[in-house]
Amino acid sequence: MPGLLTLSRRSPRKSGASLVLRSLSVIVVIGFAFPASYLVWRNFTDGGQPFDLLTSRRTTGPLIRTLKLAFAVSTTSMVLGSSLAWLTARTDLPLLRFWRVILPVPLVFPTFIGAAAFIRTFASGGLAHQTLGWVGIDAVLQFRGFFGAWFVLTLFTYPYVYLPVSSRFRQLPSSLEESARLLGDAPFTMFRRIILPQTAGAIGAGTLLVFLYTISDFGAVQLLRYDTLTRAIATNQLANPAAALALSLALLILAAIVVSAERATSRKLPTLGDTQASRAVRYSLGRWKAPSVGLAALAAGLGVVAPFVALLDWASGALHPGSRGLTIDTENVVEATWNTLHISVLAAVAAILAVLPIALLVGRYQTRGGALAHAVVISSFALPGILIALAMRFWTLRSDLAFDLFSDTKALLLFAYVVRFGSLAMGVTLIAVKAVPQQLNDAARMLGATSFRRFVSIDLPLMRPGILAAAGLVLLSTMKELPISLLIAPLGFSTLATRTFSSFEEAFVVEAGLMAVVLVVLSFALSWALVLRRADDL
Repeated sequence: MPGLLTLSRRSPRKSGASLVLRSLSVIVVIGFAFPASYLVWRNFTDGGQPFDLLTSRRTTGPLIRTLKLAFAVSTTSMVLGSSLAWLTARTDLPLLRFWRVILPVPLVFPTFIGAAAFIRTFASGGLAHQTLGWVGIDAVLQFRGFFGAWFVLTLFTYPYVYLPVSSRFRQLPSSLEESARLLGDAPFTMFRRIILPQTAGAIGAGTLLVFLYTISDFGAVQLLRYDTLTRAIATNQLANPAAALALSLALLILAAIVVSAERATSRKLPTLGDTQASRAVRYSLGRWKAPSVGLAALAAGLGVVAPFVALLDWASGALHPGSRGLTIDTENVVEATWNTLHISVLAAVAAILAVLPIALLVGRYQTRGGALAHAVVISSFALPGILIALAMRFWTLRSDLAFDLFSDTKALLLFAYVVRFGSLAMGVTLIAVKAVPQQLNDAARMLGATSFRRFVSIDLPLMRPGILAAAGLVLLSTMKELPISLLIAPLGFSTLATRTFSSFEEAFVVEAGLMAVVLVVLSFALSWALVLRRADDL
């Protein structure tokens, strides 16, 4: 009896994880750590002087421009996103439900598509040029450089601030505000003394995400001809590999600093739990109602309506290509759509298979090795896609074995996708693992069920919703990934993102428009299912 009691009380969290599970986790950790480790190793073993290159004008110039752009974009996104979050969460803004749905939609546009839309709109023959011509103004605006990059990235990244801050505003307990109002505090005083301190963490975390996105962006800055670190890396990767490696080291260090700051900020966020005693206090806009509606309409118009109208204008050329002297190959559109869908699904499945063993080690067995593996996977969030692509490209070129096995293969492309987006799947998968009641596993084990049978019959059915959500996040992100697909995809394998980018660069505007429309519609459908339809319930 004592032995039986001891067995029945022992939690599966305290039992040892299988050797297979531990071995799989080690393999996954090595894979996730490889690209960054390889770039660092190459910087110090190729006979170059990385520290000299890091301080050279060739490196400091793109670094300064990257920081300048990132600070500008993150600052304006912070102000715009927080302002819109306040208006939609805590005021009597007209058409409230409509704004809550439309304002996060810029997330579905890859930034390079947004950049292409504005470039074409303001170019000769574009919608803006035609509209100005109707009023007698024959002007062509050059949408390039720092201003263009700042404008585009702000429009399409402010939702990273808007969504978490809006959620935080709606979750704040109303008791403190009601007490302050009874004591005679003005609305601005209440905001400064009570609301802002409780939302500063969410604002900071969202702003740091925008900063990281900006320094990692390649497509928009490439089209807008603004020479940041990512563009300089792509330019030098073949002509000057040593410079490309030094630039990659600078970007890696900068991204690691930003992610560390974001993690520290996120850990300091207060847990509100069930402290909300009543509905959030709603403030009257009064005479600010019209300007507030104007701000929301401006953000939605520039971030959603304008780029989508521009894409439809390009795509409409397929109906009468002869009038514009443009051509369209429908087979290319179909092929790119199929390639995008099936490679994204494969990447989503591979990412789940990669992170699930680590999620089990952390969530069920609570091993130290699992915690270390979890930290490695999460830290890969700091690795921009162009650095992963650069590492894989140099590795296959320098290693005969890697070249023979992986060069020009989908396997290498899938591996890069998993490393890039595995951190997105990690968090949701871990939550799904922790949601499985331990009592069910206890009971099944007492009845003699093997580990595999318990996993198939108990764990998987209960984890399925979370796993599907994690897979959806990876799928959505893979569909829009550009630098990895451009640099290491097999020859002849084009996705919607790479085809849109290349077609625009080569002036096949109709083809670029059609592919961009297909990509945005698919992205919107997934974003709606995963994020937007739930935003109003946050």
